[in-house]
Amino acid sequence: MIHVIETTVAGRTLKVEYGKVGMLSNCSIFMSYGETVVMVNANASEKPKEGIDFFPLSVEYEERLYAVGKIPGGFIKREARPSERAILTARGIDRPLRPLFPKGYKNDVQIVCTVLSVEQDNSPEILAMNAASMALCISSIPFTDAVATVSVGLVDDKFILSPTVEERNASSMNLTVCATKDNVTMIEASGNEIPEDVMINAIDFAFEACKKIVAFQEEAVAKFGKEKVIPQISKIDETLQSEVRDFSFDMFKTAMYIMDKDERNKMVDEIKQKISLEFNEKYADKKSDIGEVAYSIQKEIVRNMMLNEDRRPDGRAFDQVRPISCEVGILPRTHGTGLFTRGLTQVMGVATLGALGEAQNLDGIGNEDSKRYMHHYNFPAYSVGEVKPMRGPGRREIGHGALAEKAVEPLLPSVEDFPYAIRVVSEVLSSNGSTSQASVSASILALLDAGVPLKRPAAGIAMGLITNADLTKEKVLTDIQGIEDFFGDMDFKVAGTELGITAIQVDTKLHGLSNYCIKTAINDAKVARLHILEKMNQCISGERSEISIYAPRIYTLNIAPDKIRDIIGPGGKMIKKIIAETGVKIDTYDDGKVVIMSSDSVCANRAVKIIEDLTKSVKVGEIYLGKVTKIAAFGAFVEILPNKEGLVHISKLDFARVNKVEDIVSVGDEILVKVMEIDNQGRVNLSRRDAIKDSETEKKDAE
Repeated sequence: MIHVIETTVAGRTLKVEYGKVGMLSNCSIFMSYGETVVMVNANASEKPKEGIDFFPLSVEYEERLYAVGKIPGGFIKREARPSERAILTARGIDRPLRPLFPKGYKNDVQIVCTVLSVEQDNSPEILAMNAASMALCISSIPFTDAVATVSVGLVDDKFILSPTVEERNASSMNLTVCATKDNVTMIEASGNEIPEDVMINAIDFAFEACKKIVAFQEEAVAKFGKEKVIPQISKIDETLQSEVRDFSFDMFKTAMYIMDKDERNKMVDEIKQKISLEFNEKYADKKSDIGEVAYSIQKEIVRNMMLNEDRRPDGRAFDQVRPISCEVGILPRTHGTGLFTRGLTQVMGVATLGALGEAQNLDGIGNEDSKRYMHHYNFPAYSVGEVKPMRGPGRREIGHGALAEKAVEPLLPSVEDFPYAIRVVSEVLSSNGSTSQASVSASILALLDAGVPLKRPAAGIAMGLITNADLTKEKVLTDIQGIEDFFGDMDFKVAGTELGITAIQVDTKLHGLSNYCIKTAINDAKVARLHILEKMNQCISGERSEISIYAPRIYTLNIAPDKIRDIIGPGGKMIKKIIAETGVKIDTYDDGKVVIMSSDSVCANRAVKIIEDLTKSVKVGEIYLGKVTKIAAFGAFVEILPNKEGLVHISKLDFARVNKVEDIVSVGDEILVKVMEIDNQGRVNLSRRDAIKDSETEKKDAE
C-alpha cells in the first residue's frame, strides 16, 4: 500500500511517499521538495554487534549526476568516490541523529540517501536530512525523536526560510539548523561577519520552522509508521561494574586531578594496566565491558569536578583561553606560513598562491563548477603521540578543512583585486582540543604572511558544555581541551572577526541544547575570539607589503574578446608556443581578460609584449619595424606584427627606381615600413620609402 503525505514549507510542497519503492528495506521513502527528490533507505541488523563500545551507525549520501542531467566526467563515466560535498552532507546527517538512538543500542544501522532529482532552488542536502529522520521514525528501528532541518538566509536584514538560488546569492548568511520539537541539536553556519545577536535570532527563527516539520514527521508516523522493535540494550554485569569501580575509583580520581596532561595520561595508562591484570582473566569474555566501566569512572570524576567543584582539569577559569603564541614566516621557500599554538594544540598553516586556472574543478550536482579558495586539513597520528598507518583524508579531515574554509573565505579579496587561486594547508602538529579552530588562526597568519589583502583577520574558538542528569544545571566552557571534549556534552565551534561570525559548527551528545546554552556559547566565544585576535595582531598586524619572492606575479591584459582566438591560435598552437618560449602560465577568458603568471618578471614582460603584438590592430599611417619574410618580383612581404604581413610594392622600396627587389632587401632583413592602406579584403599595403621620409622629417624637427 502506497502512503502519501504532504505539507508546505516556505511556499513549496514537501511530500513523502512510502510503500512505493524498496519493498525489502526496513523503510524506503521518496521525499520531494519542489522538483528535488531524494530516496532514503534505513535498515538495521537483527542482533547487536558484539565486542564494541560504540554505536555502529553509518550514513551514506549518494549523488547521482543524472539528477541534474549530467554524465560524469573522466574515463570511467560513472560516479566513483563521493564528492567533498557528499561527504560533508553525510556527516551533517549523522551528527544530529546519532545522540537520539537509545543509549547502549549496538545494532548496525545504515542510512542511505540517494539524490534522484535536483531543482537548484531546493537543496537536496536539507531534504536528505529531513528524509533520513522521517525514514527512521517510520521504520521499526528504535528511533523515536523526529529531527527536522531547515536552511535560513539573510537578505536585506530579513530572515529567509529555504532560500532559492537567487536569495542564496544575495544572502550574507547560510545557516542550517537541526532540531527536535524541544531543542536545537545541530548548527552549521557560514556568514559575512554576522553580529552575534543576529545569529542568535536566526537560530531562534530556524528552531520555530523546525517545529512545524517535526509535527509533519509525527503525523506520518501516526498514519503509517511501523511498530518499533524493543532494542537489545547492552548492559554491563553489575558485579563486574562494582568490582572494577571499587578497585579503581580512588586511583582514577587521583589521576584525573593531575593538571599536566602527559602525567595524567601516564597514570591513567598505568591504572588501566592494573585493571587488566586484575580482571581480564576473571572476565575474559567481557574485556570491552571492563574498558567501558573504566571510561565511565573517568567521565564521572571529570564531570563532577567541573559541574560541582567549579574546577577544570587544567585549573583554568571556565572562560579562560589557554596560553597562545603566534609566529609567521617559519618556512623559507613557501609563499606564506603561520604557526599557531594554543596550549598543547598547535597547527601550522601554509599558503600557496597560483594561477586562477589552478582553481579546483567541481563535478557534482551543485551549480558551482569551480572554487578559487581551497583549504586542506591534515591530522597525522603523531599529533596525538600515536602510531597509525598514513592514509588519505577521512571524513573528519575533510569536515575540519571545510569548516576552516568557510571561516576564511568571506574575508578574501575579490578576484578582480587579487587574481590568484589560493590554497592553504593546515598541518596539525599537536592536538589537545579544537584543532579546526586553531586551523583558522594559523591560516589567517599564513595568508597575511603571503601578502593576501584580507578584509580583516579571523580567529576561532571551541566552546564546551557540562550538564547534570536532568539538565537542570549546565556550565559552558571556553576553549575546551581534549579531555573536556571527550567527557563533555558539546563541541560548539565559532569563528569570526572583530565585527562578527563567519562560521559555526555545533555537535552535541545530548538530545538538544537549551536556548541559554546557545546564547552563552556564542557571546562567550566572541570574548575569547577578540583575545586571540589581539595575540595574532601582535605577531603580524596586516598583510605583507609584497607577496613572497617565490610566489608568481600576475599581469592582466584586457583585449577585445574577438582577439582571444589570435592568442590561442588554431588548435592552441599559438598559446602553446608563447608558453614554451617564455615559461609563463596563461589563462584566457571569454570577456577578453588575459592573465599571465610568472615568478620571473623578464619572462612575464616578454609574454605581455608578444600578446600585445598579437592582438594589436594595424593602423593606417603608423610606422613599424618589420621583418622581410618573402620576396617576389613585384615586391617584398614584411611581417609588421606577429602573424600580420603586408606588401611593400617594388615602387615603394626606395626613392630611386628599383630594378630588382633583392637590390634593396633580403629575407630576414628588418626594415621600417609605413602602413599606407588596408583594402576591403584586409590586405595591408606598406611603403619603405614613406617610412624613411617620415623618420627623417621627425629627426629634423627634433634638431
